[in-house]
Amino acid sequence: MTKTRLGIIGGSGLYDLKGLEDVRWISVESSFGEPSDELMFGTLAGQELVFLPRHGRGHKYSPSDINYRANIDALKRAGVTDILSISAVGSFREELKPGDFVIVDQYIDRTFAREKSFFGEGLVAHVSLAHPTCESLSDLVEKALKEAGISYHRGGTYLAMEGPQFSTIAESHMYRAWGCDVIGMSNMPEAKLAREAEICYCPVVMVTDYDSWHPEHGTVDIQEILNVLSANVNKGKQLVKVIAPLLAHSDARHPCSKGCDHALDMAFMTAPEQTDRELLAKLSAITARVVREDVK
Repeated sequence: MTKTRLGIIGGSGLYDLKGLEDVRWISVESSFGEPSDELMFGTLAGQELVFLPRHGRGHKYSPSDINYRANIDALKRAGVTDILSISAVGSFREELKPGDFVIVDQYIDRTFAREKSFFGEGLVAHVSLAHPTCESLSDLVEKALKEAGISYHRGGTYLAMEGPQFSTIAESHMYRAWGCDVIGMSNMPEAKLAREAEICYCPVVMVTDYDSWHPEHGTVDIQEILNVLSANVNKGKQLVKVIAPLLAHSDARHPCSKGCDHALDMAFMTAPEQTDRELLAKLSAITARVVREDVK
């Protein structure tokens, strides 16, 4: 059976973990360009971890400038089977307070300036995103949050905006009316690409503010966000420290009960004779499990 290797995408501060062993930064090449940074490999409580700074060390890339395809492709090439995505968000709900964590399970994607699929002309594929996150991995993350004593909410809809500017008040009220719970800039197309790569994906978002809709909090204050974010980083570290042994001590890995790791089984639409061999070669890591012998 495949060995679980947990990939963690988040801010640079998450990676300074007491007890992390055999630490090394390795440059992993991707067919889709340069990832945000090198990958940091390590072992914590017997569990293999791979960290990727989403914005690069020093926060070099804005959400619109991140090469999401290269990031997910590099993690796939590094043998990652599960991704824990940690990011900051604004809240649309009074009960989702700054400092709380939310295990997101749905998305509305309003981004428009990003490459959103590994596939295209010459190799067309469609994967299901009805349930865009992994329920099984989310169950484990919820258990870890409980053990860590971190205030969290299970379930929520994430509005992915393009940015880098924050919402207008009118937009904020509209997204609330749509039923969205939180807003962020970095989970899309990350979640979509993880599904295409057949990697289980669980997003844990950290509430930093109430966006611009809240009458008592007014416009988004960057300094307040940074203050809350700093406190949340320590909670994020605690989450990683708790989930690592839970994974390491769990039973041998089985196929994902929700099919995340078999998302490409029925996805390909292009006839073998029309398949673009150059694109197929670029997708060597993504399609390795399911590539057809007749188009190699």
